[in-house]
Amino acid sequence: MSIQRRDFLKAALGGSLAAAASARPGLAASQGRDLPPEALGILYDSNLCIGCQACMTACKQANDMPVEFSGQQTTWDNPLDLSAKTLNIIKMYDGGDTPAFVKRQCLHCLEPGCVSACPVSALEKDPKTGIVTYDKKACIGCRYCQVACPYNVPKFEWDNPFPQIRKCELCNHLLAEERYAACCEACPTGASLFGPVKELRQEAERRLNMEPGQYHEFPVNHISTGKTQTHKAEAYVPKIYGADELGGTQVMLLSGVDFNKLGLPEVRDKSYVSDLEGLSSKLYSYMLLPAAVFGGLLYVAKRHGDHE
Repeated sequence: MSIQRRDFLKAALGGSLAAAASARPGLAASQGRDLPPEALGILYDSNLCIGCQACMTACKQANDMPVEFSGQQTTWDNPLDLSAKTLNIIKMYDGGDTPAFVKRQCLHCLEPGCVSACPVSALEKDPKTGIVTYDKKACIGCRYCQVACPYNVPKFEWDNPFPQIRKCELCNHLLAEERYAACCEACPTGASLFGPVKELRQEAERRLNMEPGQYHEFPVNHISTGKTQTHKAEAYVPKIYGADELGGTQVMLLSGVDFNKLGLPEVRDKSYVSDLEGLSSKLYSYMLLPAAVFGGLLYVAKRHGDHE
């Protein structure tokens, strides 16, 4: 079967235009700028945290993570920061006033830079729960996700001959067992609270409106179980960290100490991903012009050939 030059030219031109158009990134569709309908997350309350590190131990057990030693001490697990062996960590701030704790882990952004930067979709945002998951089989080890994350969360296994990226996935594997994030299951005070993000935001707003010094009921472990503890409310910084940062996150924090003192970066409300989307859209739209020019040249060449 022979292919006519006319058909070939049409296919070449159409294919060029289609390729350029389809290459434009659909970040809004793939990542979801709005909160997923059944988004899950964590509310961490620094005022309730006692620094017991039960969440760290539970996380390591649930995710089969090795112990990590700092310095020459090898008696117990004592990591200094997030690493390929530690997916969440409790750190303490002591600025001369009342000490405060902070929990560091993946915040599961609504517009995650790591997902946008990954060229092979090893990192994906679940359209239902919003959890940012990782597929080690797809990962090529480029570590673009590390550069793209404004919170410095993804970590690479430098000491593994078959390395992968490590980050908190909100114990996504436990959901099928009708369980939830191990750090929240283990928290004795309700400082780490799991549940639907919409309900967690409402709970955070309720706490911000509490009168300091008065006793209130606080949900423990999971916001939907009905299990509570009574605590004396302390004054909060009037802000929910993660409600607006870079488009919002599904792991949010409350604190009585300024968040920058706890090591959390000050970032803008608009995500960097939205900037890249606009840049990419312009870039790919410019690709249409070369494709059209190429098609025009093919057309001229065809006409010239027909007149010979």
